[in-house]
Amino acid sequence: MAKSEVEKDPAAKGKLKLILLVVLALLLAIGLSVGATWFFLHKSEDKPAVDPALANLKPAAIYEPLAPAFVVNFNQNGRQRYMQVSITMQGRDQAALDALKVHMPVIRNNLVMLFSGQGFDTLSSPVGQEMLRQKATASVQEVAQKEVGKPVVDQLLFTNFVLQ
Repeated sequence: MAKSEVEKDPAAKGKLKLILLVVLALLLAIGLSVGATWFFLHKSEDKPAVDPALANLKPAAIYEPLAPAFVVNFNQNGRQRYMQVSITMQGRDQAALDALKVHMPVIRNNLVMLFSGQGFDTLSSPVGQEMLRQKATASVQEVAQKEVGKPVVDQLLFTNFVLQ
């Protein structure tokens, strides 16, 4: 009986086609949405998850000793004083440290000049030694920045410090 009514009324036939088109369009839209969501979720799963704490980690430290040790003499109230300092450079890039080795004569010269300009009273205190270490680090980083294009050295470490 429903067929006969639809066949008799052409307006009902148009409404049925419109309803079918709307349903098909909705199904197509839902399918595209589900497909796009699945695609983007699987795309992000392919990449390894990076822990934010691990992303901020620095590369491992590399230690490069400056041999031989520095021996510097200076006068203190007319008395001859000596200082011996063994230094190790700490960096993170082996290639950059190797590039800096070419400029070792300039670095050693600057450090000898820095060390010989210090006073015995200043160097006999831990604060004075730390200040000297920081000045020496800045001196090496300045040479590295000028010659290599980056600081290269994170810090200098005094591995032996003798005053006499």
